Amino acid sequence: MATQYVILIMEPAWSGVDADPDYDWDEAWSQHNAFRDAVVAAGGTVVDGDALQPPKSAFRVDPGKAGEAPLVTDGPFAETKEVIAGYYKIELPDDADVRAVAAACPTDGWLEVYPVAELPDPS
Repeated sequence: MATQYVILIMEPAWSGVDADPDYDWDEAWSQHNAFRDAVVAAGGTVVDGDALQPPKSAFRVDPGKAGEAPLVTDGPFAETKEVIAGYYKIELPDDADVRAVAAACPTDGWLEVYPVAELPDPS
């Protein structure tokens, strides 16, 4: 059996991939490749993952109650001090140590790791 997890990469600040022209992308890719290698070494796979645009490009949607129009609010969201800068979705064997694997994911902040829920088949 295997379990899927979503790892949210939380950064204390995130201005986006174009914000710092001197950013060392070779080092960043090296760290992310090492994380991928740690997932594979644990018998798993990286299912998906991406960096996200900064909060100024985000928006929040409150669908509202039945009959009400949704409320859309443009970012950035002042009440947040940290942002989700990216994510990985990984799949690991059930006997793998997900905490050790997640600890290999590079961040200047912290990670939030969520097991993916297995929902019943709607048919």
